[in-house]
Amino acid sequence: MAGNSGTLAVANPKSAQVTWLWCIGMAVCALLVAPFFRTGLTSERVANPEVTGVPRPVEFLFGYPHWVDWANYFTVIAMLVVIVLCVVSWRRNPGNPSVLMAIASTAIVWQDPIMNWAPYAVYNPELWHLPEWWPYVSLSPTVEPFIVIGYCMFYFGPYFPAVWILRRMQAKRPMEAFVWRHPLWSLAGLILVIGFIMDMMLEVTLVRTGLYIYSQVIPWGSLFAGTTFQFPLIWESTFVTFVMIPAGVLCYRDDTGRSVAEKLAQKLNFLRSRPTLATFLLMFGVLNVAYFMYGGAFGLIRASGLATAVACPYPFPEAKVYDPQGFYEREGEPGPYFDGYWSTWMTGQPEGRPASNPLNVNPGCVGEG
Repeated sequence: MAGNSGTLAVANPKSAQVTWLWCIGMAVCALLVAPFFRTGLTSERVANPEVTGVPRPVEFLFGYPHWVDWANYFTVIAMLVVIVLCVVSWRRNPGNPSVLMAIASTAIVWQDPIMNWAPYAVYNPELWHLPEWWPYVSLSPTVEPFIVIGYCMFYFGPYFPAVWILRRMQAKRPMEAFVWRHPLWSLAGLILVIGFIMDMMLEVTLVRTGLYIYSQVIPWGSLFAGTTFQFPLIWESTFVTFVMIPAGVLCYRDDTGRSVAEKLAQKLNFLRSRPTLATFLLMFGVLNVAYFMYGGAFGLIRASGLATAVACPYPFPEAKVYDPQGFYEREGEPGPYFDGYWSTWMTGQPEGRPASNPLNVNPGCVGEG
């Protein structure tokens, strides 16, 4: 089969062995991790002892109560499809940068508990999740969900329509045009626009279907601020492109058929005897830095105390109200409350969660369902 570089990619026994090792490795990982996934809450740190079952004070999209179940099943199906596509692509073109990027953009989930903490991302406890008492994953405000395993579709997805549009633009313009002279800047701009729109559409939908909430947002630049379904549009949909853009740019191939990541790895003289491994490690390192930038931007917002709009009413009463800065209590949302981890100097309050005097006379903040 002809590869992007114009050479003939011939399957070989070594490639087949690597493919089978990948499949076996992923199967073993799945078998080791799957028994730990669960739904609901059992940790006293998070669970609300005053509530039995999963009552919901608001209706989710179309009044349908089973969006979470569909999300759980879709995640498994989608990841199986991604794995099959990666295996097939790798067999046809060993060392395929797109496959390496799919793996790298999935592997950054190790940071996800921190990246849920920074923007106050409170997930529905009915999603399949890791045990909420595990030390590292407990950084997530409520639970660390399995659904994040699909990050490669989210962070790497905008690259494909963006590069298609870029190629179309290049085909219609002379070599002196900007899209030819600066293809990486052009690609980055396209990913910024496509990624922003895609994130807005996806996340507003996921919040409306009750998969998670942003419990606190900056009122300015946010959609539906002060309601259960508030979404930090300007902030979230811009910051996520910090990861989308390098993921796409690193996979861009020039007229030699080699990706930016491959060329950078070679220039750095990094693992010259293992070019594929070098390319993957470079991708993984760059994405980790980019993901830290995403979390750092939200961390600054968190520490500034500007995220004052709370998602009211709190939609997951089986969990204690995540209220690290006392804003929910100030608005009159009934407790019990918990401040989670890193609620002191990392949240801009060295003395910890401050005492709050409710602003509302009647208990319970009221949001628009």
